Amino acid sequence: MKKLYFLILVVVHFSCEPEEYVSLDENQGQNPIVSIKNGNGNGLDKNLTKALEDASGGIGAPFFTLPDSDDFSNIPQDPLNPITVEKVELGQLLFHETAMGGSPKVPSNLFTYSCASCHHVAAGFSAGLRQGVGEAGLGFGINGRGRIIDPNTAVDLVDIQPIRSPTVLNVAYQDVMLWNGQFGGTGTNAGTESSWTNIPENFLGFQGVEVQAIKGQGVHRLLVDENFVNTFGYKQMFDDAFPDVPVNERYSTNTAALAIAAYERTVLPNQSPWQQWLKGDTSALTKEEKRGAMVFFGKAKCYECHTGPALNDKGFHSFGMGDFDNSSLAIVVDPVGFENVKKGRGGFTQNTTDDFKFKTPTLYNLIDHRFFGHGGTFTRIREVIRYKNEGIAQNSEVPVQNLASQFGTINLTKKQIDNLTLFIKNSLRDPNLIRYAPVAVNSGNCFPNNDPQSKTDLGCN
Repeated sequence: MKKLYFLILVVVHFSCEPEEYVSLDENQGQNPIVSIKNGNGNGLDKNLTKALEDASGGIGAPFFTLPDSDDFSNIPQDPLNPITVEKVELGQLLFHETAMGGSPKVPSNLFTYSCASCHHVAAGFSAGLRQGVGEAGLGFGINGRGRIIDPNTAVDLVDIQPIRSPTVLNVAYQDVMLWNGQFGGTGTNAGTESSWTNIPENFLGFQGVEVQAIKGQGVHRLLVDENFVNTFGYKQMFDDAFPDVPVNERYSTNTAALAIAAYERTVLPNQSPWQQWLKGDTSALTKEEKRGAMVFFGKAKCYECHTGPALNDKGFHSFGMGDFDNSSLAIVVDPVGFENVKKGRGGFTQNTTDDFKFKTPTLYNLIDHRFFGHGGTFTRIREVIRYKNEGIAQNSEVPVQNLASQFGTINLTKKQIDNLTLFIKNSLRDPNLIRYAPVAVNSGNCFPNNDPQSKTDLGCN
């Protein structure tokens, strides 16, 4: 199974957007590595270095540089859940473990899905679909695009998301999770306690990554208990990861969540060409991509929201993008609850000034995602840039006063759009995310899905 899964991952890197994708210049690796820090690059490199200094308050490249995935001391983490090797190793397996799918609504779906069903490597740790499907999903296809809802299952029994599944990449740089930021009991969510009625996990004091890992197990019908730990050979790993937790509390949803969160925090696209450039390799980007970066950190004002190592701030912004109910291609299971989903941050805080504002996403590996925007209403990165440039909202319900100041005010030329597109698609894409997937999970099950069609698609039979 793993061999075929790797082949699928190779395919995704070269087939996501064939009509637009421009491969990296084959000759760029022949250029000498020049130290950016010493200012020895060509004019483009020097100008870009200056732009980064201006965009970061004088810090420059280090402000945007991601740490290595094993450099725990420099990876943002929850003080209540320090990252350890043992937690990361356990979390990696649990994240992909389809034996965690132990609480399905339909008994025949037992052990057929995992966290990775909607956040798998082949799609840059997103779903690769407009609407992610957990339980009652069938198949994987190429790069996860072949997953469908089981036609024999009633829609209200399907674990299907009311908003596009975001990537797990760079979650270490978020203190709240979900598009509306409702998960997380610290920092950004301070003062929102009145909205935590249905999120008692927020009162545990964890940051968003940890809260989502706890809450998500119940929402997505996953189950970790002592029986799971013993049946599938995880007991020693839990013992090693949580030696200070009492034995009667050690094999639980909470400890599983802390391990998963620790792992997720290490999933960083630090091998992308942009990260290589930031570390001194001026040959890592083409001239066009460098010009695109100049647009990103200049005229396009992208950096005003997409900043720091993960290229996302901790804010919420409205660009008037459409929702799932704007298309017959999406399914809304709970129309009443969906009214809050549509309002983004405002649906959570119940503050009208927050209405239709959504959390800033990271921009890494977008080319692998296939759908863009919280409602998945775009299928090309260039489309998103043009949309922001033109400033005509898809969603007529969004109050003009809530729209981001950058919407329709950047006045980019076609060439600037072309170069900016190349920078986002090529330079921000880590080609080696397979390093974050396990070779196998302890159960021996197929992953990220274990339904009959997925096993065929993934070569697990």
